[in-house]
Amino acid sequence: MKVNNFLLVCSFLAPEFVRALVIPNLFKQQFPAIVENLNDRLTPHLKDTPDAITTTRTTSTTKEEEENIAPLYVPSNVEQHPIIKDKYIVVFKDNVTPEQIDFHLQSMKQSIIQTLATTESISDDLLQFFQIDSLFSGYTAFLPPMILDLVRNNPLVAFVEHDSMVYATEFNTENDAPWGLARISHRESLNLGNFNKYLYDDNAGKDVDAYVIDTGININHKQFEGRAIWGKTIPLNDEDIDGNGHGTHCAGTIASKKYGVAKNANLFAIKVLRSNGSGSMSDVLKGVEYAAKMHTERKSKNKNFKGSTANMSLGGGKSPSLDLAVNAAVKAGLHFAVAAGNENQDACNTSPAAAENAITVGASTLSDDRAYFSNWGKCVDIFAPGLNILSTYIGDSNDVTATLSGTSMASPHVAGLLTYFLSLQPEKSSDFYSEQIITPEQLKQKLIAYSTKNVLNDISADTPNKLIFNGAGGDLSGFWNN
Repeated sequence: MKVNNFLLVCSFLAPEFVRALVIPNLFKQQFPAIVENLNDRLTPHLKDTPDAITTTRTTSTTKEEEENIAPLYVPSNVEQHPIIKDKYIVVFKDNVTPEQIDFHLQSMKQSIIQTLATTESISDDLLQFFQIDSLFSGYTAFLPPMILDLVRNNPLVAFVEHDSMVYATEFNTENDAPWGLARISHRESLNLGNFNKYLYDDNAGKDVDAYVIDTGININHKQFEGRAIWGKTIPLNDEDIDGNGHGTHCAGTIASKKYGVAKNANLFAIKVLRSNGSGSMSDVLKGVEYAAKMHTERKSKNKNFKGSTANMSLGGGKSPSLDLAVNAAVKAGLHFAVAAGNENQDACNTSPAAAENAITVGASTLSDDRAYFSNWGKCVDIFAPGLNILSTYIGDSNDVTATLSGTSMASPHVAGLLTYFLSLQPEKSSDFYSEQIITPEQLKQKLIAYSTKNVLNDISADTPNKLIFNGAGGDLSGFWNN
């Protein structure tokens, strides 16, 4: 496809296309000058074409043409996870070259410039490229219907997905109950003698990086002992703080001094959700990309590097692009834990819970029941404590705690345990030593095989009855020998 032909199409738009260029409120908040310019130009056309508002495709296509059009996916559960008007995630095919990608992106930018009738350069926030270790690539953009049609007809494009809202998965509770760490370090059910005893290795988490893709982290919290670092804020014009507390709580379960599974790990905040606990699917995807990139960079620079983990305690409708992004990040070497979701439904209906390379975590209770809210099904890999979990939080001081419930609280137990095991990989003197860092697939298999089995209640036949176990701070030869 030639650039001049592409621009020609955009320069002679039918009234329907002009009508469809009305930008959503979110867009207007982010780019007020451009939107005001657009509205001034479009107003006369809007009066003349009242029916154009619902027009998304006006040209007829043959069956052969339709078969070559990239599919357009709408995330499931749009009532709970509404789509963002005119914003899309475009995913390239696997065999597309860097030169082809660059040409396509430049063409898209030029078309937007033509559409907006501006000589200014396009902001990176209007069109954002993403790539995960050459395994998965694409871009996010605001696309009116005519340009969307052109994108879907481009042979480089695998599919297009409506961008949509995602939310942190938590329930607020009032009871304090520091039982989660104790449960993952005992095979037997908890009782009065062991409900508050966490058995673990003192070196847990050392030389391992844990990425928290969430609302951010209060990196100054005393429980993090200076090991928490701000990585990146993805949402446009947002602050480098956790204004919600959800991310800080998850980070505390992973690696805080008192409430963490792996108490010596490095924590990195990747903010993808705003202070209200919500965000866009495209921002989450960019957060996954950043974590994978940081993993690769730090691996090459740190001779003591033992691996990286990531936790995503959030959920949205079924999103092929997010699932592919997580799968690519895992293939790139990032050990990933994700929340199963809190809808008491099949976890396969949500993302990133359906990402097959990640470890999808359901929530269990102190009495070894499946938490009433926890999702279930074959996409769940394992369970971890998720009801009434005490951890770090935000507030008036840097030592605030809170008790929360949800699969959001279960997933960081697994991310913490992945971090724990990575830090305790066998040394050269061990029979289980390997010169290669254990892969995410290998560690996932070992973690699941080492779990405590068939102790949970209210588990359906298609759901694994497995609860995580850390080895109780003792000999891990049984784990490494799995």
